[in-house]
Amino acid sequence: QAHLVESGGGLVQPGGSLRLSCAASGSIFSIKAMGWYRQAPGKERELVARIVNDGSTNYADSVKGRFTISRDNAKNTVYLQMSSLKPEDTAVYYCNVLSRSSSLAPINGYWGQGTQVTVSS
Repeated sequence: QAHLVESGGGLVQPGGSLRLSCAASGSIFSIKAMGWYRQAPGKERELVARIVNDGSTNYADSVKGRFTISRDNAKNTVYLQMSSLKPEDTAVYYCNVLSRSSSLAPINGYWGQGTQVTVSS
């Protein structure tokens, strides 16, 4: 089983920047994909950005050009650099990892505990 620890959330003014980090540990043989989702009050959880093991990425339209996802494979860590933040980016951000614990094990999905990002003046 994988364990995810997130960090980097906080309060920032509109137009500001934040970087989120998520480190995965535990029974990890390989990671298929790592990503960030967010959930604002009263809304469903949505994909923000994802990076798969070949390095390809995809982003929600609302964050394209402002957010960048990256990954350190040696550390099993994924980052989300957020720039030009807007009030509508305010949400709890969750890290998600798809991994397997051995070469024969199925791929499982794991979630972090969430980190609050608040964009307000």
